[in-house]
Amino acid sequence: MLDNLAMSEFNPVLHHVTCPAQEAVSVPAHRMAVWQWGAEPRAGGHVVVCVHGLTRQGRDFDVLVRRLLAVQPDLTVLCPDVVGRGQSEWLGNPLGYQIPVYAADFLQWLSAWHARLPIGRLDWVGTSMGGVMGLILAAQPAPARGFPFSRLVLNDVGPSLPWAFVERLRTTVGQPLVFPTVEAGALALRDISSGFGPHTDVAWLALNTPMFKPAPQGGVVWHYDPAIVEPIRQLSHEAFSQSEAVLWALYDQIACPTLLLRGKASEVLMPATAQAMTERGPRAHLIEWEGVGHAPTLVDPAQTQPLIDWLLA
Repeated sequence: MLDNLAMSEFNPVLHHVTCPAQEAVSVPAHRMAVWQWGAEPRAGGHVVVCVHGLTRQGRDFDVLVRRLLAVQPDLTVLCPDVVGRGQSEWLGNPLGYQIPVYAADFLQWLSAWHARLPIGRLDWVGTSMGGVMGLILAAQPAPARGFPFSRLVLNDVGPSLPWAFVERLRTTVGQPLVFPTVEAGALALRDISSGFGPHTDVAWLALNTPMFKPAPQGGVVWHYDPAIVEPIRQLSHEAFSQSEAVLWALYDQIACPTLLLRGKASEVLMPATAQAMTERGPRAHLIEWEGVGHAPTLVDPAQTQPLIDWLLA
C-alpha cells in the first residue's frame, strides 16, 4: 500500500542553478541540474540532499525519496545531477571533473540557499562519490560551511578505497558505447553491475532508464560526459595515498550523527575500513546487507526502511 501511494503521489521538479567559476582550476561558471521533491522550501524547513556516485545521476534516489515523502510529506528533498551528468552542463576542461570542484559547487549552492532561505535541518545521503563529498562538507566548521549539517549517510564509501578499484575505473568509465534501445542498454548495464544486488526486471529498468540519452546517430548512449574519467586516468598512486590521509583527517572532524551503509560483498568499502569508521571520528553506525556489493541502490525495502527510520528519528 505504501509503495502504491509513493509511486503515484510524488514526482520531482527539475531546476537549474548556476555554479560560479572556479578560476584556480580553470572551471568557468556552469549550470547544475537539481531534482526537487516534496514540499516547497520554507524558512526553518527540513532538507534532505541525495547525491549519486561517479557515473550515476540524481534520479537514482526516486524510490527512496518517494517512500520517504510518503512518511513525511513536508520534507524538501534535493537530488542534483553533479556537473557532467544527467541534465547538468558538461565542462570544457576535463580536469574540472574532480571532487574538490564538485564539493565547491555544493558549498556555494547550499550556502546561497541558506542565506536566502534559512535551512532548519539538512541531512545528506551520499552514494560512493556523493558520500565523499558529504564527508568533506560535514567536516567543515559550521561558520565556514555556511549552512547546517545535521546527519550524514555514507553509502558504501569511506576515506580509504582500494587502488585496484581506481585502476578498474580507468578502463570501464567513459567507453563510447551505443545501444539500440534503453532496454538494451539497461540489460548491458546489468551485466557489469552485479554489485548492485538483485532487482526485479521492472525495478532495474526504472532505476536505469535515466542512465541513457538519445544518440545523434540513433540509439542511446550514456548520460554523462565521457571525460569525467580523465582526472582518474591521470591520478598517481602517490597522490591517491595523500588524498586518503586527508580524508581520514576530515572524517575525524565530523561531529554529526553518521550512518554507514555497506554491501557485504563490496570491493570498495573494505571490512577493516568500515570497522575503523565505527571506532573513530563520528563513530558511524554500520548497517550491512548480504548479497550486495558496491553499491546498495536503496531500492529494496530492506535497505530503504532502516534509512528512513534513521533520517526521521
